[in-house]
Amino acid sequence: MDETGRMLQHGGSGVGLMGGNQGQGAQNTTGYGSMGPVDGTATQGPDQAVEARKQDISEILQQIMNITDQSLDEAQARKHTLNCHRMKPALFSVLCEIKEKTVLSLRNTQEEEPPDPQLMRLDNMLIAEGVAGPEKGGGAGAAASAAAAAAAGPPGQPDNAIEHSDYRAKLAQIRQIYHQELEKYEQACNEFTTHVMNLLREQSRTRPITPKEIERMVQIIHKKFSSIQMQLKQSTCEAVMILRSRFLDARRKRRNFSKQASEILNEYFYSHLSNPYPSEEAKEELARKCGITVSQVSNWFGNKRIRYKKNIGKAQEEANLYAAKKAAAAFAGASPYSMGGASQGTPTPMMSPAPPGGPQDMAGYGMGINGSDYGSQPYNDGSMGYDPMHQ
Repeated sequence: MDETGRMLQHGGSGVGLMGGNQGQGAQNTTGYGSMGPVDGTATQGPDQAVEARKQDISEILQQIMNITDQSLDEAQARKHTLNCHRMKPALFSVLCEIKEKTVLSLRNTQEEEPPDPQLMRLDNMLIAEGVAGPEKGGGAGAAASAAAAAAAGPPGQPDNAIEHSDYRAKLAQIRQIYHQELEKYEQACNEFTTHVMNLLREQSRTRPITPKEIERMVQIIHKKFSSIQMQLKQSTCEAVMILRSRFLDARRKRRNFSKQASEILNEYFYSHLSNPYPSEEAKEELARKCGITVSQVSNWFGNKRIRYKKNIGKAQEEANLYAAKKAAAAFAGASPYSMGGASQGTPTPMMSPAPPGGPQDMAGYGMGINGSDYGSQPYNDGSMGYDPMHQ
């Protein structure tokens, strides 16, 4: 059988692995590492010996460059020839010595890097929004909380349940796309990592590769892939934020009452200015007429009383306007906003001017009708929270 591979050059001897003939290989079986001539180079001059070595190195490099052009069968045959060559242990030993001298094994052997803070922030945000979680498919509880926070609104509105389900459906769609893409990412990363590890293990049969170096290469691969993971999580967080902003903005736009509802509420407030605290029955009637909830009616009256007390001058002009409207309606024979009560059937008088002491003296100033004292009414009815959206 022909010897494949010229004898590797070592200490002046012509020892090769990639080419040559059987006779030359037989001459070198006992000459590896010896200082004496084993290939007939003693009969050559120094210049001729150097030139021969250069030609051998050039031939080896050319064979290495041609490896990419070889077929799979040719590459497997060449690899098998190399593994079976009698000088392969010597080649491996030489490579180990070279590696120890050049300290290649210590290159980039840094300690494990801490986790990326930006990636941790994105993970926490996805968990909070219900997109990611400990179980497959995201955190159902977090998703329900996020949906309730985004689509929350006053109870009793028919479109509230529709918006809530619509938000949850869109959030579930985002969560599904995220997990599908994340699964593809993990699959591609694992496949590529496995391929590189197998390749390094195969190469370790010819050149020295330690397990730590393989582990380090796996870390480098994961770090390269982490940029893809970060981009995926960043785009998912942006999609969730856009979804939340759309639903929250739509809910805020609907918080302002209609013009007709504001007219009804203002009419009742200034008609009962001496005691602007509607009963539960009156609140239910106002809620039915305005198409809102009883809680919204209570909040509106609480905010209205606070604004009235803070800006008494402007409120007086508004009260005069509504009083004129009611007087005109009573003169016509019917009030479209009649709610019954102490003022039913009796025109409400115009507001009296404020006392000389200013608004701060309104606490003791009787506004009233039927002996009631507006200033003596305490602002402690549970609906006093000021909401600037309810105007």
